[in-house]
This record gives sequence, C-alpha cells and structure tokens, in this order.
Amino acid sequence: MRGYQASVAHVALVAACMAGSAHAQAQTVDTPATAAIAVGAAAAQSAGAAPQDDGEIIVTTTAQKRFENIQNVPLAVQVVTPAQLEAQGVRNFQDLGKVAPSLTIRPAEHPVNANVSLRGVGTFAFGIGVESSVAVTVDGAALAFQARAFTDLPDVAMIEVLRGPQSTLYGKAASAGLIKIMTTQPTNDFHVKANATVTDDNEYGANFSVSGPLNEKLGYVFSASYSNWDGNVRNLFNGEKVNGRETLNTRGKLKWKATPDVTFTLSGNYLNGNTSVGRPFIRVAPTAALRGNGSQTTNVVLPGVVIGPDNQTVSTDYNSRTKYWGYGGLLRTDINIGKLQLLGLTSYDRFRLDDYLDHDDTSSTTIKNLQIGAFKSKLFTQEIRLLSPGTDAFRYALGVYYADTRFQRPFARGPVYSVADWFATSRSRQIAAFGQIDWEFIKNLTATVGGRAQNERVQYTFRDNVPATRGSWSGHANDNATTYRLGLNYQATRDIMFFGSYATGYKGQTYDLTTGFNQNRANAGPIKPETSKDKEFGIRTQFFDRHMTFNVTYFDTNYTNLQAQTIETLDGVQNFRLTNVGGLNTKGLEFETAARITRDLTISGSATYLDATYTSYAKAQCYPRQTPATGCIAGPPNYQVLTGTRAVQSPEWKASASIEYAPAITEKLNGVVQGSWQYQSSVYYAARDPEQFQPAFSIFNASMGVRDHRRRWDASVFVSNLFDKQYYPSLVNSAGNWGNQLATQVILPRDFRRYGGIRFGINY
Repeated sequence: MRGYQASVAHVALVAACMAGSAHAQAQTVDTPATAAIAVGAAAAQSAGAAPQDDGEIIVTTTAQKRFENIQNVPLAVQVVTPAQLEAQGVRNFQDLGKVAPSLTIRPAEHPVNANVSLRGVGTFAFGIGVESSVAVTVDGAALAFQARAFTDLPDVAMIEVLRGPQSTLYGKAASAGLIKIMTTQPTNDFHVKANATVTDDNEYGANFSVSGPLNEKLGYVFSASYSNWDGNVRNLFNGEKVNGRETLNTRGKLKWKATPDVTFTLSGNYLNGNTSVGRPFIRVAPTAALRGNGSQTTNVVLPGVVIGPDNQTVSTDYNSRTKYWGYGGLLRTDINIGKLQLLGLTSYDRFRLDDYLDHDDTSSTTIKNLQIGAFKSKLFTQEIRLLSPGTDAFRYALGVYYADTRFQRPFARGPVYSVADWFATSRSRQIAAFGQIDWEFIKNLTATVGGRAQNERVQYTFRDNVPATRGSWSGHANDNATTYRLGLNYQATRDIMFFGSYATGYKGQTYDLTTGFNQNRANAGPIKPETSKDKEFGIRTQFFDRHMTFNVTYFDTNYTNLQAQTIETLDGVQNFRLTNVGGLNTKGLEFETAARITRDLTISGSATYLDATYTSYAKAQCYPRQTPATGCIAGPPNYQVLTGTRAVQSPEWKASASIEYAPAITEKLNGVVQGSWQYQSSVYYAARDPEQFQPAFSIFNASMGVRDHRRRWDASVFVSNLFDKQYYPSLVNSAGNWGNQLATQVILPRDFRRYGGIRFGINY
C-alpha cells in the first residue's frame, strides 16, 4: 500500500501541469450562451454546427465583471463547462471539488453544516448569520448562504471558481473566493437540450431546456430537472436505504429587447428536495456503551451492524432527513449609453430547510435523543454597474450594491442529553460602492486599481426556552470597511502574460447564535470582522498556435482575526464558541493546462500545492479522547494550542485530469472515449484528530460512447470509481456519545463503491 501511495503522489506532481480549461461565448456581461466544448468555436458548437478544425483553445471569464479572454485576466480563476462536469462525474454542487483542486467541500448530515473552503480557508461554524468565506452567485446574484447551492447542477452554462480574496468586486462574503454559476440563456433560434442518466445502483435523473424566440423582441428559456437516488447505506432497523437524495429544479427566463439599446431579462426559479441521513460507524471500541450506560452496548443499540471501514449499514429508529424548498427571481436590465453599458441586477430569494436528526444514531429503546430544527432565509439585492468598453486602453467598472439578508432558526434537542430549545433571528443590511480601473499606460503594460467601501448593520434576537437557562437577548452593531486591489500585468507576447497583484479581503462581523448563548455572550458584543491580505504572481501562456495552454499562479495570503470555534473566558466563565482566534497563512502554487494534441484528442487537468498553517490559535477545544501526550492541556476547560499546525480541510496536494478521444467512425458519427482522474493527499477534517484523518487517495472514472459529429445527440456507458477505492469526504468523532470510548462515524460519498450507468443526451 505504501508503494502505491508513493507512486500516486509522484503522478500527482507530474500531473501538476494539468488543469481544466473551458470556454463559452457571450455577447454581454455575465450572460453566457449555451456552454460548449473545451476546444474549438463555441458559438458554432452551441448552435449545433460542426466544430472548426483549427483546434484553438478559447477560454472566457467574467471574473472582472465583463467577458474577457481568461489568458488576459490577471486573476486566479478556473472555468468549468458541463462537458468537464460530465467527464468527472459531477452532477451536484458538493462534488465540484473534483474538478477544482483548490476547492474542498466537506459534506455534513445536512447542507447547512457542510463546509466549502478555497485554498484551505472556509467557514467552520454552525450559527446563522455567520458570513461564508466562499461566496456563491447564480447569474450574478448572490445566494443567502451556501446551503442554498447544495443541489443538482441541471442547466449550467459554465462555472467559474475565483480563488483568493474577491471582496473588492464581490463583497464581504468572498474573503476566500467565489463560485459563479451561470445558467442557460435564451437563444435566437429554437433550441432543445435534454439529458437522461440511469445507474446500476438505482439512481435516475433527467433534465431538459427549451429556448428560442417568441417574436423579434422576446426570447425565452425554460429548464427543469429531476433526480432520485435511494442512497448507499442500509438502515437495518426498517430495511430502507438512506444517504440518498431527491431533487426537483425548475427555471424560466424571458428576454425582452425593448429597444436596440435596452434589454430586460426576467428569470424565476423553484427548488424542492429532500435527503435521507445515514452515518455508518467504522470504528467503535469493544467496551464502548451509548452515553456510558453499560447495558447499551453496540450489539444492543446497533443490532446487525458489522462495524468496520467498509460498513454501509446503520440501525436508527427515527427517520433522519432534511426537507428543503426555495424560490427566487432576478431582473436584469442592460442599457447601452453610447459606448458605455449600464447594468442593473435586482434579485429576491427565499429558502427553507427543515432538519430532523436521530441524535443518538442508534435504535436504542432506553436512550432516545432527537434534534429538530429549521433554517429560513430571505435575501433581497440590488446592484447597478457602469462599464466602459473592454477594448479601450483606459477601462473601468463602477458600481453600487445593496443587500438585505434575514435568517430564522428554531432549534430543539433532547430530551435525554444535550438539551436545547431556542429560537434565533439574524439580519444584515449592506450598502457598498465599488470600482476598478485598468489602464494600459504603456503598450502591453496595464495597471489595475480597485476599491470598495461599505457600511453594514447586523442585528439579532435570541430566545432560550429551556427553563433552567430561560432568557431573551437582542443586539445590533454597525461597521464601515474598505478593501482594495492593486495589480500590474505585462503582455510580453500575444500568448504570454505576466501579472502580480496585492488585494485585501473582508469578512463581516457577526454574533454566535448557537446553543449556549447567554448574557455573557450578549455582553461580549459582535465577533470582529476577519480581514486578509493577499499577494499573487502568475503567468498565462499558450503554445503551438494556441493548441496548448499552461498557467501557473503563486499565492500567499494572511488572515487576521480569523473567525473560528475556540474557548473564550467571558466574565470568568469559560465558553466554547465562535470568536476571533488569531491568524492563518495560506500559500502555494496552482497549475492549469489543456492541450489539443490532435483534432480528436484533448487532455486537460489542474493541480494545487497548498501550505495552510495557523499562525496564531492559542486555545482550541481538545478533540475527543485527546490526552496530554497528544497536546491536550489541562484546564478547566481543557484546551490545545494549534499555532503552527496545518489548517483543517487543506490537503497538501490536490489534482484532477481528464482525457477525451473522439475519432470519426463514419461521416456522421464519432466514437467518444473519456477518462478522468482525481487525487487528494491526506487531510485532517478536525485539527490533529486521528479519528478525523483521511489518507491520500485516487479515483478514476471512464466512459465510452458515440455521438453525432454535429453534437446533436450522444449516448455513452460510464463507470465511476473504476477501481472501487473507498474514501471518506467527512468523518465524525462520536466518542462523546459513547462514554469517551472510541467511536467514529462517516458520511459516505456518492462513489464510495464503484457504479456504472448509461447516459443519453440530445442537443438540437
């Protein structure tokens, strides 16, 4: 096994030169057309025409609020198309880390507790109103919180992953980066696209979109998708499968060209879904007993469950699950004023997730603890941008932004242990002005200056309903903040560009609205904002008449007043809560490349080397069963020092690569063979905890099929996790529930076991 892992690590280093590339064509800012293949002429292919033979790799991005060739953009950004998602077996948001190596997504028993991190930086907290470190937008409009995005990706035109602080152009929820999801837009001609997937482990799904003109001035697109998967965990208590999901997505858009210079696009979406929860035990001490009760051993409370690393069974007598729904609307206004473009984005979004959890995770008849709650959010945003022509030597993007975000969280747990019953609300109102100037003051040498000024008001209420701790609290706070970006890039040749930048990031202040909130926490006031300073240097290159792309980025970012869970003393009382713990430094290298070897053969990939370390973290909670010999310092309460420790959820190496060979079989038919590889080095999901440590692993996927040479239809068979490699995207140390004896649970990935399926698509 050691030899195998060493060889994989060596391959990862070699594959560091491989990165995902993609392209899409568009006529206006943030409005991509139907996404196309990674090489060739996107406009032609998306319309169903035969691809051009020149093989030139074209990649466009909206990272700087306008469409640009990614090779000319001095930012660390990766663009992903539906074709790449398909090749890597990505059909859900939580699997995006498979195609974006700097991105790590750790799932949880429900999406709100999941974590999204870029370059080792994420939000490791469970309270409402806590800003995300990685923002998510859909068609340019922000989502209230990341859980809203944890669903299928049915009508994606392209996805952009912007790495590093993006606070200047995108606001306070993007202090570590941004994920931009762009969906299908109305087309000038009638167009139908549909896909269906069936697997051998009972997953089935289908999606379609129809677009075209209603008349000369009015166009439309309507898309919908449905997917269902029973899951890969068996609940022995009732024989049902769990760890599955069911999702329905719909979206509609109307695009009205009111005058030659004024266009309105109105869109609406609806989401409804549910998940089932099953967290198998993979390690439990023979002497462990539920809540330390000697009569509640594993053979009593987990009858029939064979505990081990391959365990895919649970025994729970409560239907652990989530149920969620949401809807929203977006009005986009495009106005051409001479050479200038005025853009307005008005959005409204509402979302609710109900969570029901068997807190003891057993079928014990003696100890039964439940956890029931809900997350409710409402978001209204308004953004107005003014953009100069993108071809001018002096160009700018100016804008103002307003957002009003509201959350509610009822929560109850008990009745046997860890009793809680509370209701909290949180609200954030943000007003901001931003801008960026790019000036080519010397031929091929461009300077960038950007800035953002914002005012934020946060407020909360918290009501504790437990008789022993009953109380009500409320509060509010205001904050003014500025961020900026400075950069310089040099276009050495048509195909080589060097850049360097310095940027600051900002993550807003908040309150820790979780179980245990009391007068001391209220008196402590809001948690201070988290700030960052980022240095980046990179090179963007293309070779062989742009048949090959190779990009490298070096980054070094320092975070101050890091918001994380720690132990804090308030008026002589020790609290484990979200607060400012100190600092973190993350630095590394990101590699991206793609090559059109021949007309029929394309290779692409990406890799990230990451060194993320806590520079200051003086008091962190000891992990369950940690001893003085492993760093737990006696209190009360006990604590450990994480200063100098590698940050959680930050693998040293992460890489992915794909290959496609599509030779002509007949004049009208091409064969298609695809292969993909994903590698992740070892990682801790909780600092130093050996029970939450995932060793390095590799996953291979493959598919084979045929398609029309004009890409009007395709059919393929595929296999995910070709070599049946087991790994865990999330581990849970449950020793606290088992008398402080060894007890480890896992959340299994979709591809925990090898599975295959059939995929069919049409594109007319």
